Amino acid sequence: MHKGGGQRGILRVYLGASPGVGKTFAMLDEGQRRAARGTDVVVGFVETHGRKHTAEQIGDLEVVPRRTIDHLGTSQSELDLPALLARNPEVVLVDELAHTNVPGTQNEKRWQDIEALLDAGICVITTVNIQHLESLNDVVESITGIRQRETVPDKVVRQADAIELVDMSPQSLRRRMAHGNIYTSDKVDAALSQFFREGNLTALRELALLWLADRVDEGMDRYRDQHGIDSTWAARERIVVTVTGGPESEVLLRRAARIASRTGGGEWLALYVTRGDGLVQMDPDRLHRLHRMTEDMGGTFHTSVGDDTATAILDFARAENATQVLIGASRRGRLSTLANPGIGEIVIAESGDIDVHIVTHDEARRTKNNIRATPDLSRRRRVYGYALSVMGPFALSGLLLVTPDFHGLSTEAMLFMALVVATAITGGLRPAIIGSVLGGFTLNYFFTPPLGTLTVANPENAFALVLFVVVAIAVSSVVDLAARRTAQAEKASAEADALTVLSHSLLHAGDFRSLLASACELFGMRGAAIIDTDGEQVVAYGTPIEDAAAADVCVRVDDESQLVLVGRSLPAADQRLLKAFAAHASVLGERRRAAKESSERRVLAETDRTRTALLAAVSHDLRSPLAAVKAAVGSLRNDDIEWSSEDEEALLATVEEGADRLDYLVANLLDMSRLQMGAVKAHVDEVELEATIHTALSSLPGQERVEVSIADDAALVVADGGLLERVIANLAGNALSYAPGDTSVRIDASASAERVLVRVVDTGPGVEVEQRERLFEPFQRLGDVPRGEGVGLGLAVARGLTEAMGGTLTAEDTPGGGLTFVLDLPRTGKRLEANQA
Repeated sequence: MHKGGGQRGILRVYLGASPGVGKTFAMLDEGQRRAARGTDVVVGFVETHGRKHTAEQIGDLEVVPRRTIDHLGTSQSELDLPALLARNPEVVLVDELAHTNVPGTQNEKRWQDIEALLDAGICVITTVNIQHLESLNDVVESITGIRQRETVPDKVVRQADAIELVDMSPQSLRRRMAHGNIYTSDKVDAALSQFFREGNLTALRELALLWLADRVDEGMDRYRDQHGIDSTWAARERIVVTVTGGPESEVLLRRAARIASRTGGGEWLALYVTRGDGLVQMDPDRLHRLHRMTEDMGGTFHTSVGDDTATAILDFARAENATQVLIGASRRGRLSTLANPGIGEIVIAESGDIDVHIVTHDEARRTKNNIRATPDLSRRRRVYGYALSVMGPFALSGLLLVTPDFHGLSTEAMLFMALVVATAITGGLRPAIIGSVLGGFTLNYFFTPPLGTLTVANPENAFALVLFVVVAIAVSSVVDLAARRTAQAEKASAEADALTVLSHSLLHAGDFRSLLASACELFGMRGAAIIDTDGEQVVAYGTPIEDAAAADVCVRVDDESQLVLVGRSLPAADQRLLKAFAAHASVLGERRRAAKESSERRVLAETDRTRTALLAAVSHDLRSPLAAVKAAVGSLRNDDIEWSSEDEEALLATVEEGADRLDYLVANLLDMSRLQMGAVKAHVDEVELEATIHTALSSLPGQERVEVSIADDAALVVADGGLLERVIANLAGNALSYAPGDTSVRIDASASAERVLVRVVDTGPGVEVEQRERLFEPFQRLGDVPRGEGVGLGLAVARGLTEAMGGTLTAEDTPGGGLTFVLDLPRTGKRLEANQA
């Protein structure tokens, strides 16, 4: 492998998401494999961190002694770069790429030492964690709360000849940590509760996978560029969807997202092509909404500039190595498409090995349907139109005949054209056609030489008359279509506004009165009401309606009610929208009935559950201490027995113990009642944690079994002293109940960023993961705790009081077996706002 002669060495990097995944072990394994193959391999620097298996993996590999440097009165060892350059092996193994060298060495950073080795023609195998990359430093700090002081520039790792990910699931890594395979046992608890939280490890793993995936894409793109490969490599599905900003854009985006989700890891990109002249074709607000919608559904939004939209789409798709392109169905007619192919046809013809999907949408269908069916004009307007088409040409001819000196043939033709347009606006296309034909005849008879005949002497005038009739009919068609479209748009807009109001009322739990008000406004009614089958009004708006018989419009809502309106009769075309109002009224009624029934059932169920649990707790758990107290008091009052001082002391101790237990149980019941009623208020301030813990333990039986360890930086917390004391007492009491009698319960406290973590650790039987949340429910007792030891409220009260102080309480495994409660509270210096409920 090692060529020498000025050729740069090869760099191989083992990348990990966090410490302990096995990067160093993998590096040594690769070194052993190459050495067995006859390659000259040496160990330049390997940090085993006291891990036995890692140290054993070095085996018989040659280790170049480290360089010892005195710094600030201590001796520290570093990579001996001069010795490695003098040794000149083929391959050198160097751990911890991001390491900062001790002052006094040749280079400040270890990656600079590795660069020197590579420049000398020596191949290097090294390791690095994802959190040490410079570009991800801030991201890692926001996830873990820990800022990495040692970083390496991204370009150093990106320029490596080979990058290999050493991966491990967060659960497996935490098990490895709990078994002591990463850190020593005294550091395990702190590591698991801080950096090695499952959420932290999952996020770091995702960062590593995504960063490496980007490097793989870069490598593939570089290879394709170097070899001039323009065809698509479908390594994974990549979908490009084109949007124009029209109403169909949302449909196309959703379709692309669905297709990408079915491909398993597919990626989709939205593309908007703007013109090369810089003119904006889409409203900026609309563009922003589409951009945001794309990102919300997991895609990326891109813009491209090009005068030829089809070419711009294909160029972008090939540049992104896309496998599919989605284009909306054209809104143009068939004849127009035949004469001038659209964007979709061009993209299909030139796409090559890229699949092209033409997606249908309502806008395309609506365009065709609107051409075939347009709303009719009113009968009155049609009558006026026919009258104007028949009488108008003769009336205009009479007016022109009495004023012959003020106009010529061209002016007369334009006046007849204006009459045809007016006829089209008034009565539609058919009256306008009749008017154009009659206008042509009257124009010929009265104003085209020879006058008084239908003969045309001048061929040019004959052509002009024919052209007049054709143009008049064409203009009439356009005017008629515009008038019909306007009426259709106004009606559609009104319906859309009404449906929008209805949908909004459903989404936001609207009321019946606003629904009736909208109906009156839309249909021009004076009043509206919902009447039940007995004729009684459920709700009304506007003019009172006595009964359904007095209403102008009536539509059934459901089997028990109907919607009635007064004001005018509605045409058949409005019945569909009216039924939509009735359907929304039905849904509102169902929703209200369902919400009322659900609320009643929930209250009854909760009341019944609480009553049952409380009665069970009182009957079983309160009876035992009461019986003990009563028996002890009865014995003391028995005059027939003479008790020794020791016996009396024992009986009194029994009374006191029973009274304490009753006090504890009743206090928990009262606390739970206050929590459920929202009557607990936390008065937070700086509290000395150690003193609070000792006070909480002082009243607990078995307190001598509790070991307390408080870190110096966790001495103060922001909490309510009284509530915190109750929380610690309940957690410690629970741990003492579960822990075997010959074991201790440990309470540790450590600081992490702006929080303090208090861990109550026992080595009892533990609790399954799926059962842990049930621990914090009222009247729940899991495990083998004897009856009479509580009503199952201690942990529920502890969590409620913790949340009242702005903290959290969770449960997790104890390494080696058992259960650990983690109490997370604000650290001193971070005051909470006013008292919390």
